[in-house]
Amino acid sequence: MSMDKLTVGVVYGGKSGEHEVSLQTAFAVTNAFDYEKYELVPFYISKQGTWKKGSVMHAPFAQIEDLKLEQAAGGTQEALNALFGRLYGGEEAMDVMFPLLHGTFGEDGTIQGMFEMADMPYVGAGVLASAGGMDKVVMKKLFAQAGIDQCAFTYFNATQWKQTEHEMILQVEDQLGYPCFIKPANLGSSVGISKARNRDELKKAVEFALRYDTKVVIEEFVEAREVEVSVLGNDEPMASVPGEIVSSGEYYDYAAKYIDGQSQMLIPAPLDPEAADRIREAALQAFRAIEGNGISRADFFIRKSDGALLINEVNTMPGFTPYSMYPLLWRETGVSYAELLDRMIELALERYNRKQALNYENGVQA
Repeated sequence: MSMDKLTVGVVYGGKSGEHEVSLQTAFAVTNAFDYEKYELVPFYISKQGTWKKGSVMHAPFAQIEDLKLEQAAGGTQEALNALFGRLYGGEEAMDVMFPLLHGTFGEDGTIQGMFEMADMPYVGAGVLASAGGMDKVVMKKLFAQAGIDQCAFTYFNATQWKQTEHEMILQVEDQLGYPCFIKPANLGSSVGISKARNRDELKKAVEFALRYDTKVVIEEFVEAREVEVSVLGNDEPMASVPGEIVSSGEYYDYAAKYIDGQSQMLIPAPLDPEAADRIREAALQAFRAIEGNGISRADFFIRKSDGALLINEVNTMPGFTPYSMYPLLWRETGVSYAELLDRMIELALERYNRKQALNYENGVQA
């Protein structure tokens, strides 16, 4: 490894319904890094959970398929040896890890915990914020505790649905009515989400969502504008200008986000200065509510009937694809893609160094 460059381990793929999204993000990020400043080492996780570690990258990959490292000689053991090299002084130790994993086993705190055990600096939210930001039920409870307005919702798990399906349906109809949105509790990128207009559609939507998670969140339908804000920082986070999504479909689903590229992004969002400032402050409030670090994107609804601001969710590992709001909002705010990557790595090292100064001894002599 070079002595004058930071060695960055880029991790992508993963055992998640968002595997392909992760590859798109990794392709975009590895094309944006400054190879004069960093050495990138790719780590690919297959859909089955096996790892592959590639050689040091001297230039971006030519196509997304190259990210799967088909020619890599080593497997999971070699990849994890490099990851844990800091603990035993291995020559291949990374300086910082950059997880570009979306969904379960990636942005839910699991791999963040692995980095913590490996004593490895890493980009993005920590274990707690990642887990809280991934589980929509936990996240909504944190928002409620912080006093952040949000849509009405209810939730239940697969066992409750199986045993008391009729009661669960009545609960949804009584508390939320139709139409409503059904979502897996632990997934992002609008994977597994459906809109139900009646009882039959609700049943099908719940069964569909339970294919992706064991817990389901159901939210009231709100006729609203969709506005997003990017957040960057640790203890003193900054918020970008807001941007608005005008979806090409009935709602901003997986295809609209990652496939058709037809949804319109209004950057900055057409808002008066007071409303824009209010949304930016709410994004920072949500970031603090989940104990955020590094980065996040806060998604809001502005209800058309009365202009009420309602938080939808916080994403602790937002996409970096060509269609992604997160880097586009920062570009409009005055932070380039390359500067954004630099700052994310700086924040990772800053947080790691601060934790290194903590005392983990209990002071009691054995």
